[in-house]
Amino acid sequence: MSSKNKKRTKSSEAGTPKDRLPEMADALVQSSMSIDAMTHITARELPSKSRVTEVLDDLMDVLYLGYFSSRNVSEANLEFYVGNKLDRLFEQLSELIAKSVRHECRKGTDVCDQCRLRGEMETIAFFEKLPEVREILREDMQAAYEGDPAARSLDEIIFSYPCTYAITVYRIAHELHMQSIPLIPRMMTEHAHSVTGIDIHPGATIGRAFFIDHGTGVVIGETCEIGNNVKIYQGVTLGAKSFPRDEKGNIIRDQKRHPTLEDDVVVYSGATILGGDVVIGRGASIGGNVWLTESVPPGVQVVLEAPGLKYMDAKEVHRPTPETPRKIPQPKPTYCPNPNCPNAKLTKDADS
Repeated sequence: MSSKNKKRTKSSEAGTPKDRLPEMADALVQSSMSIDAMTHITARELPSKSRVTEVLDDLMDVLYLGYFSSRNVSEANLEFYVGNKLDRLFEQLSELIAKSVRHECRKGTDVCDQCRLRGEMETIAFFEKLPEVREILREDMQAAYEGDPAARSLDEIIFSYPCTYAITVYRIAHELHMQSIPLIPRMMTEHAHSVTGIDIHPGATIGRAFFIDHGTGVVIGETCEIGNNVKIYQGVTLGAKSFPRDEKGNIIRDQKRHPTLEDDVVVYSGATILGGDVVIGRGASIGGNVWLTESVPPGVQVVLEAPGLKYMDAKEVHRPTPETPRKIPQPKPTYCPNPNCPNAKLTKDADS
């Protein structure tokens, strides 16, 4: 028997693998004590990600009445239904805001005793904005219908288009962001990002009648300013060129880093527009796969020059070329301490 197998056998005789769990737990505890940024050891609770998604589900129900409800909504029960939803949302959202505010207080020198009250006040302030948010979303859905000939109805867009969820969550999160609510707005938009592949920072400023066609891979940065009636396609990045740093090498925050798109701009798939001083003028059109780091005047169309194409005989393209066969690495056999197990024999044969 090899020395490696002797060590394994001795270890298995000393106890089961599960007996090492206290040792592993202690190692994790020790590492968490030394990395403050990745540890939250306190009696104060953080906002729950699952609760945030529950709040988003209820808000989708309220903003699109009758589309996402689990029960039939009619004129007869509408007032009761909405009131019941708002009551549930008030309890959930005010608690989440209180926890997020309390978390920020923990990082400061002053301890806030009014977190619960602020949570309730901020929730009411947010509720007051919902009718206006709903009207803006109606214009967004109409822009999607008018901008996509494949759309058969507004119902289809509301039920099935990924931009519906991404833009709705952004509109919700942006209002909370403007109320200076910590944590929750970003948790909301990153949840939408994980579901739709569309990444919109809640700090971005986006006008009315906004449409993202297809959507996958779209990135809209924190300091973007987007006007009315703007349409962008999949894979578009509205990002930053570089991050200015101070004399200590730290990133300077709270500066305009992302581009501005004026009204009636169209940006086609795969385009990348970078820089806080970049302005895409009203009515401009940015073609697919364009890379832009400078401003574009109003009404101008920017496209790549057509690349050259080379046509080859299919037999030439698919003709196999001789090459040395590549050896594929095989997984190492699993050791089993039971001498009657075939794996034990295979391992011993491999080690010998």
